[in-house]
Amino acid sequence: MSILPVVTYDDPVLTRKADPVHPEHPGLQKFIDDLLETMYEADGVGLAAPQVGESIRLFVVDADVITEEDDGKKFGPGVFINPEIEAVGEEHWDAEEGCLSLPDLREKVSRPHKIRIRYHDRDFKLHEEEHEGWYARVLQHENDHLKGILFIDYLGAFRKRLIKGKLEDIRQGKVDTEYPLAPKQG
Repeated sequence: MSILPVVTYDDPVLTRKADPVHPEHPGLQKFIDDLLETMYEADGVGLAAPQVGESIRLFVVDADVITEEDDGKKFGPGVFINPEIEAVGEEHWDAEEGCLSLPDLREKVSRPHKIRIRYHDRDFKLHEEEHEGWYARVLQHENDHLKGILFIDYLGAFRKRLIKGKLEDIRQGKVDTEYPLAPKQG
């Protein structure tokens, strides 16, 4: 397994809609293992393929460290291929989010409290589940990466103006991380 470098918010791969994954995708199982290892190395609770430069509809999560705040339910590591998410009900809640592609930046985002997700696991077995609370938030955050959306895209103009300096530091590579960042292009 390998630790993969994480791209930062200004990389174009993070603004593209990712391509569907097919069972015969070359090196898929190794890539999934590398994605999980990278997530753990970075102390993340989720990591999407576009965050390591691969524009495919795949993300991994292990949010047990934060789901303890809900009902203590443990999910362990999960692999989500070609996910589709829809909100269940009208309830939304605000909570602070961060992202490995936006080091040292955290902002409040409003998301549906309960969701239904349909996805394939690493063996391409189809699942349909409902989740709520923190686990649902992590799934939505990672799924946004597959749609070319970052959590800062939900912020208003005023908040974006306030974090402009932090974004510039990230763009210039003036951040310290415990995990490797992809080298800047050009």
